[in-house]
Amino acid sequence: MTVRKETGNDAKSKKLLFKQNITFSLGVTRIEDLPEETSAEVAFFGRSNVGKSSLLNSITNKNKLAYTSKNPGRTRELNFFSLSQNSKTLINIVDMPGYGFAKASKDQIKKWTKLSDAYLKNRKNLRRVFLLIDSRRKIMPIDDEIMDVMDDHAVSYQIVLTKADKILKVENLAELVLKEVEKRKAIFPKILITSSKSKFGIDDIREEIASLIN
Repeated sequence: MTVRKETGNDAKSKKLLFKQNITFSLGVTRIEDLPEETSAEVAFFGRSNVGKSSLLNSITNKNKLAYTSKNPGRTRELNFFSLSQNSKTLINIVDMPGYGFAKASKDQIKKWTKLSDAYLKNRKNLRRVFLLIDSRRKIMPIDDEIMDVMDDHAVSYQIVLTKADKILKVENLAELVLKEVEKRKAIFPKILITSSKSKFGIDDIREEIASLIN
């Protein structure tokens, strides 16, 4: 397994791809309301307040595509965004509800958990889940639980370290994370290092997404 660092290779083509039309398609609160699987999908998942919305906005070059907040748990449904070219959807990007602490009732959190689990287990066109880990907090027990679910159901996932600008030796951290997860069954063997603030690693995620387009 390797740590993926931004190299600049093909960066221009990836930026051009993500200058295509990216729009919000729909928000889903019930599994039966999921859209028909006509295009490939990737999903972004992580603890509440891991920096998911900021990362999505950086990837898509849109400051307000995903709502950002200082309060964790603002994403409360499966939000679908379509990357299109010439009116054809190339791939859907799915913003999943954050797990962990959120300002919501136990019943509401249970509902989100059930929705997320059902999506992960049953979505056939889901090419990869980008599992976001806060560089400052490393892998936590709840992250391990999520990885267990994806391992058990053969859902391909890739770890993305966020907020890399907040720590000094993020590459050393990435190596430690690799040792923790290298024996997991469904993990994609590259760890991405990112910072929404400095834009470091953003083109690397774009490249991974582009590689999954049908």
